[in-house]
Amino acid sequence: MPVSPDLLQRIAHEWLERNNFPDTIAAETASRLNTLLARLRTLDESRLRDLLPAMAFNPTAAAYAVPPQTPPVWEPLAHGEGTGYGGRGTTGVETAPDAPPLPATDTPDWLWWDATTLATALQQGDLSPTEVVEAALTRLHALEPTLNAFVTITADAARAAAQRVEAALARGDVGPLAGVPIAFKDLFETAGVRTTAGSRVLANYVPTRDATAVRRLLAADAISLGKTTTHEFAFGPTTDSPFLGPTRNPWNPDHVPAGSSGGSGAAVAAGIVPLALGTDTGGSVRMPAAACGVVGLKPTYGRVSKFGVLPLSWSLDHVGPLARSVADVALALRLLAGGDPLDPSTVPIPPDDYMHAVRVGREESLHGLRIGVPTAWLETGVDPDVRAAFDAALDVLRGLGANIEAADLPPADVMTLVNRLIAMGEAGAYHADLLRHFADDYAPDVRARLEVAQFITARDYLTGQRLRGELAREMALVMQTFDAIATPTMPIPAPRIGQQRWRYPDGREEAVQEAMIRFVAPFSVSGQPALSVPCGFTAQGLPVGLQLVGRPFEERTILRIGAAYEAATMWHTQHP
Repeated sequence: MPVSPDLLQRIAHEWLERNNFPDTIAAETASRLNTLLARLRTLDESRLRDLLPAMAFNPTAAAYAVPPQTPPVWEPLAHGEGTGYGGRGTTGVETAPDAPPLPATDTPDWLWWDATTLATALQQGDLSPTEVVEAALTRLHALEPTLNAFVTITADAARAAAQRVEAALARGDVGPLAGVPIAFKDLFETAGVRTTAGSRVLANYVPTRDATAVRRLLAADAISLGKTTTHEFAFGPTTDSPFLGPTRNPWNPDHVPAGSSGGSGAAVAAGIVPLALGTDTGGSVRMPAAACGVVGLKPTYGRVSKFGVLPLSWSLDHVGPLARSVADVALALRLLAGGDPLDPSTVPIPPDDYMHAVRVGREESLHGLRIGVPTAWLETGVDPDVRAAFDAALDVLRGLGANIEAADLPPADVMTLVNRLIAMGEAGAYHADLLRHFADDYAPDVRARLEVAQFITARDYLTGQRLRGELAREMALVMQTFDAIATPTMPIPAPRIGQQRWRYPDGREEAVQEAMIRFVAPFSVSGQPALSVPCGFTAQGLPVGLQLVGRPFEERTILRIGAAYEAATMWHTQHP
């Protein structure tokens, strides 16, 4: 029997001590919750009894190398549709009004260089940190607020840091990112600089500590220009909220930069910084990378510390870089990777020589590498321009010597459902007290998801964690055959700001939020490393991304493939 809005209101008032749960919110919550529960109740729960939940998830654990059950427990879930994440897809305006174009600026060519090239020029004395930071700040101020990629700009601190790095360069005592401008998604705690998570709820929060990832990049003498926009609390793929307004895609300001790390993706694509940090729970580094035509890396779960990063979902969150080249994300990963006693989810596996993997990719063929393509995933709805760019990318990889073969993966929508179930369960716990006091301060779309999360039972959450273990085993079995998996990063290009539905040529429609995460959320569940590289454009001039997924803690393989593809195509050198 479906859950009624009246029942949810009684539970909210009598059990959750909520007095801010009006009829309209109850109706939307009931609709989304019923969508989710209708699929979960198709499971034969008697077959779940022997499945242990994937708590304290480590994708390299021997337990996940054991062959999965046959037939899989998740199989009934493959016959439903929707996760409740996108709701009914009918709220809000269909699209926002046309945006003004981004202002034209006189930008030095070297502001479009990647971080590794810029760092070399700075260390050789061809440029000075002060010169670079001033040019970056000039461009930033010229594009804001139209682009709306930054929440907080730390211009004075950046200028002071540039002077310190300049003096250190003169002494020859600097880190590998000396003088390179960077930015941090506004989930990363930064001592003395507000961290809002894109929300009115934390509008005045000023941390007293740096996140571990922030500390590690600043120790490499990178210079922060400030904090970039995020979909509120990272719980959405469009980076559009009433608190901050929409962040705009530099390629077409009428379109979103995707999310939730949309500000970081837009800042890199717009030529403000060559490197920025984001977070990825269900695709939030890879989607902005694809939508903005830059490179984004989600490392293996446990590879990079999350300490000091405001959580969406503790067991799904990843920290990752967005940048202009594969070499940039390889360099960033080398600096970020490694165990952290402050984050028990980090795995003490030493980082690899990722820059060597990039050099190998650029200089050698991909002969002998097997790349799997989940052909069944491509049958559930892919924009024709995205499909054409993806097929062309596969042809390039074949030309580089890779063997491209069909791969049988668990259905993308099943893995996405598990991702959403876990994320909502954990986000609901984190936000329970905040909702009790500040519910009206949340954006409507984020509040709707978090309200659903208040009614997910421990039974349903643990079902998600148990299915995660089974799915991880199935992915490990697939990866015994393949060195990497390739998919489009998103099945659709960046939608227009405010767009709620996507229509495919066959007439099928899908909520935009559900479509955007369909190919990326599964690999946050499995914890595998995943790289998005630019692979072309739609007829409307919007970027398309190619996603490369590797075995846990084998980032070097996808970096090698990505670097080879990048060198063969040079899509990454194009900019708005």
